[in-house]
Amino acid sequence: MPIIELSLSGRPKSGRVVGIDLGTTNSLVAYTSESGPQVLCDEEARALVPSIVYYDAEQKRLLVGEEARNRLITEPRKAIYSVKRFMGKGILDVREDLALVPFKIAEGSEQVIRFQMGDRQFTPPEISAFILRELKERASKFFGEEITQAVITVPAYFNDAQRQATKDAGHLAGLEVLRIVNEPTAASLAYGIDKREEAIVAVYDLGGGTFDISILKLREGIFEVLATNGDTHLGGDDIDNHLITLLLDEVEKRVGHRLSDDPSAFQAVRKAAIQAKHELSENEGAVITIALEEGDYRREITRAEFEALIADLVERTILPCKQALKDTGLDADRIDEVVMVGGSTRIPLVRRRVEELFGRKPHTELNPDEVVALGAAIQADILAGGRRDLLLLDVTPLSLGIETMGGVVAKIINRNSTIPASASEMFTTWVDNQTGIDVHVLQGEREMAEDCRSLAKFTLKGIPPQMAGMPRIEVKFLIDANGILTVSARDLRSGQEQSIEVKPSYGLKDEQIERMLMESMEFAEEDFRKRLVIEARNEAELVLKAAEKAVASEAHTLISEEERAAITTAMSELKEAMRGEDHRAIREKITLLDDATHHLAELMMDKALLAALKDRKLTDVLEG
Repeated sequence: MPIIELSLSGRPKSGRVVGIDLGTTNSLVAYTSESGPQVLCDEEARALVPSIVYYDAEQKRLLVGEEARNRLITEPRKAIYSVKRFMGKGILDVREDLALVPFKIAEGSEQVIRFQMGDRQFTPPEISAFILRELKERASKFFGEEITQAVITVPAYFNDAQRQATKDAGHLAGLEVLRIVNEPTAASLAYGIDKREEAIVAVYDLGGGTFDISILKLREGIFEVLATNGDTHLGGDDIDNHLITLLLDEVEKRVGHRLSDDPSAFQAVRKAAIQAKHELSENEGAVITIALEEGDYRREITRAEFEALIADLVERTILPCKQALKDTGLDADRIDEVVMVGGSTRIPLVRRRVEELFGRKPHTELNPDEVVALGAAIQADILAGGRRDLLLLDVTPLSLGIETMGGVVAKIINRNSTIPASASEMFTTWVDNQTGIDVHVLQGEREMAEDCRSLAKFTLKGIPPQMAGMPRIEVKFLIDANGILTVSARDLRSGQEQSIEVKPSYGLKDEQIERMLMESMEFAEEDFRKRLVIEARNEAELVLKAAEKAVASEAHTLISEEERAAITTAMSELKEAMRGEDHRAIREKITLLDDATHHLAELMMDKALLAALKDRKLTDVLEG
């Protein structure tokens, strides 16, 4: 397969480009005018679009934003919120989150989570696409023309799977995503730091569901991310959950039964907790009142009590900050500016701890909910050609490499490498006459493959049989401006080459994206199952043909009658499985046939090599 051609320019073909902050709690869309970046509001002057989607299966009704948030309280099982936490993840990654939300997860969500809403199933990119479509429509209405191009921000610590899921969501919403931009990088633009000739900036971003810290360097119009760190599983939602857990425990002791099993009561507690959090950012105390069937629950909470409750979460943000400083080799006093981003940075304890760490008062002048969207609009203006005096250089947040013998990771692109980036390494075979190698692409900082995240696997075939260690295999990694990875492997002797644009197992396949676009909200799971069966049958056909040819030509002289009978039985079982509709059963029988013919294949290879070496001198073989 040829290497996929990538456009690294990121320049739009035509039309306007908007900046979008696709947030965990709220989302925004912004643009740049002559007076600077501006957030687009609705008819009621509301800039924020709650990142909530409501779907009523009975009425076939879909609501997004404010209307969906209103329904969340009364019909929580019909609404999805904080979907950003589920982007690019499987169910094993989010078990803790699922214990605190009323979402119903469909069966078969191990690889891609599917939310069950009535008789419908939606993936996280589909839910995010509904939110993006709402923002797109707001922008299109404002400009009086359809908006089709956008810059979308993501947490700097989002891995490849999460970035790809975000691009998929944009595609589903009818948007061409020109660039995926790290949120801290966008925020630094919004604060106008680019107007300084030179500066080193720390951007502390604590949003609804994620935390990021980035150390950026500005010099001669170039913004470069020196280091990034963070936690994709830490944010305002966790602060809410700490307070929710406290309230649930107290209320349940009073009423004598579990409220977490009652969606309406749970949402009432959640609403009261969030309201109290907001009040405590402005006042020294707050009164919490929850209306329940058993009677109203009321209690006072002080800021000191609240800060003690969430202190562990705030401290969890400090460790990545220290690690980012260590990665850059800088002390905290070398930081010229500290910028705070994200709604959770309104909490006084958060601001105090950041000021203590960096030894300077952080910037909090701009609305922390809007600052990322404003920066995204500036980046959109750069791509549209509106500004030519500024360049953004992001970095890859985690190291990328491949698995080598013994399960060890060979890192090819190290974390905090500036992107776009490319790097290559030479590898070779481990056993004699190896004609193919499996390339297992990994992401992470651990030394063993089992401790890193698997991104993709592919096989380079057609390597000429040689002694172990003789082939020279070049593995090349290329990261484009969006942080999307392409991996290729090439045998330098034969010229055989294979490449893949990494779309992790937690992402959506191109076929799924196109089908979703055509069928809108219909998630045709049956179609996907049929596709798997067809692929399995096609592979089975190839395996059967090869086995039948080998048995007919070689089996009677090379193997025993018992082995021939085992191969014949395996072939019959595979043919029988192919008549059914279970793709797993077909692949299981393919494996059994491979095992049964393994010894025969080895003997045939030995025979072929002996024939090739007959009457040849050792020097001729070595020179060849």
